Formats: sequence, C-alpha cells, structure tokens
Amino acid sequence: MTNLLRLLGKRLASLPLVAFGVVFLVFFLMSFSRYDPAVAALGENATTEQLDAYRAANGLNNPWYVRFFIYIWNMLHGDLGTYGVNHESVAAKIGQAFPITLQLTFIGLVVVVVVAALFGVLAALFRDTWVDQAIRVVSIIAIATPSFWLGVLLIYVLQIKLGLLPGAGILPNFFDDPAGYLARMAMPAFSLGLPVAGQLIRVIRTSMVEELDKDYVRTAIGAGIPKAVVVSRNVLRNALITPITVLGMKIGYLMGGAIVIEVIFALPGMGTTLFEGINGNEPILVQGVVLVVALSFVIINIIVDLLYVLINPRIRTV
Repeated sequence: MTNLLRLLGKRLASLPLVAFGVVFLVFFLMSFSRYDPAVAALGENATTEQLDAYRAANGLNNPWYVRFFIYIWNMLHGDLGTYGVNHESVAAKIGQAFPITLQLTFIGLVVVVVVAALFGVLAALFRDTWVDQAIRVVSIIAIATPSFWLGVLLIYVLQIKLGLLPGAGILPNFFDDPAGYLARMAMPAFSLGLPVAGQLIRVIRTSMVEELDKDYVRTAIGAGIPKAVVVSRNVLRNALITPITVLGMKIGYLMGGAIVIEVIFALPGMGTTLFEGINGNEPILVQGVVLVVALSFVIINIIVDLLYVLINPRIRTV
C-alpha cells in the first residue's frame, strides 16, 4: 500500500471531525455576541410581545446545543442564515465574495513563486558574491515589510503620485478585459506575495546550496556535462522539494492575508464582506465568512500534504 493512499485515507477520515470542530468553535465564539436576531428582523421599535413571538417561531429560545445542530443541518443544505434588514442570504453573499479571494490568493501565489524562484536560484548560483549579498538584503527587507503597509505605500506611489495602476474601483471580468483585470489585481497581489517571497528566497537558496555541494553534482560536471544541464535537470528538481513544502504551508497564510489586503484595495472579496459584517453588527455574516475561510484552510492543508507525497519520491511508497 502506498503512503499516498494511506495518507489520503487518514486525511479523508479526519476531515469530518476537523470540520465539525471548526464549525463548533466558530458557532460557540459567535454565541457571545450581543446581537439579537429578533431586534434585527423586527426593528428596535418592536414590542416585547412581538420579539418574544419571533424568538419562539424561529427557535431562538432553544438551548444552544439544539440551535447548533439546527445550524449544522441547515449548513449541510447550503443555508448559512440571513443578515440585514432585507434578510439577504449569507451563502449567496459568500458565493460572490469567495471567488475574488481565491483569485487574489492564486495571483499572489504566482508572485511568490516567480520572485522566490528567480532570486533564490540566482543567490545559490552566485553564493558569497555581491549578487548573493544583495539578494539577501532584499529578502530581509521583504520579510520585514507588512503586507498592509506595502499596500498603502503602493497606492500612494503607483496610483496617487504616478497614476500607473488603479488601487480601487470595479474589478473587471478577466475574459472581458484581461488587461484591466490584471492592472486592478497587480498591486494587491504584489503586496500579498512579496513578504512570503522574501521567506521563500532564503529557503530556496539554502536548499540549492546544499544540493550543489553534493558529490553527484561534482561528478557530473567533472564528466563534462554542462553545469546548466546538471542544475536544470537534477539540482532544481531535488532542491525544490523543501521549498514546495514550505510554500504549501504558506498558502493558508496567503488566503488569510488576502482578507486584509482586500479591505485596503476595496476588492469585493471575503475580507470586505467580513469588514461589512463587523461594521454592520452582523455576526451571522461574520460567522459564515470565518467558517468558510477556516474550512478552506483545512482542505488546503490536506491537499498540500498529498502533493508533498507525490513530489517527494523517497516517501511515496513503503
């Protein structure tokens, strides 16, 4: 039996339990909110009798564990509740916002991979030279730069001062206006990805240096094989196992960071939705957003674990 199948079985078996725990934790924490669904639905001018009738009709007087399992049942049927005076669907709202967050996370991931791979490999190939030292300084600066601060700086420089890129406004559809879409997503994605790229540069550089010092590399080069061929065919493939693992663990961080970046750049994603729920005192909306993000993080970690087994041939089988 392969390690992949064993790991897949374990992760799939534990997924319902982990998901149940996440749902329970979010529901339990949000139960401390002072939000009263009856007041939100009927208004502050409603009488005590009207409020009591509403609570009785909607099961709000039930014990918390009864309300929790009702919430679970509704969630399994795609119902995360309603919010606002117009009783808008939380699931529909998240259905519009979540793809934006996924898109920003993906483009931020592309920024991370391109920047980290380029500078990490260069630093390893020119180690202990001025190139390596310059890249080290750049990576440290990137690591120390908060995403939200970088986002504000980019807005000030590239939008306000130079007018090169938009920092707000409607997000165009990629298929209708790819140039406008990429221009709108450029600053958020760069702000999100640069700090993670700074960390990954150091990981790639260290992994590449360790691989370049191994005997098979010296033997291959001594046998007359061009160094570029050895690096591209062997060194890169072996050296990137550890960086890919680190990158996989950072995907969840990118998704969490995307929520903050969306607020700064006014992107209609999960971050803006969460901010809307907090400002409007809508814990049902906040609960839905937190729940979806948390479950997404759990699923991403499972996928990363499986990909690591596929990438690393040394642990693929037993």
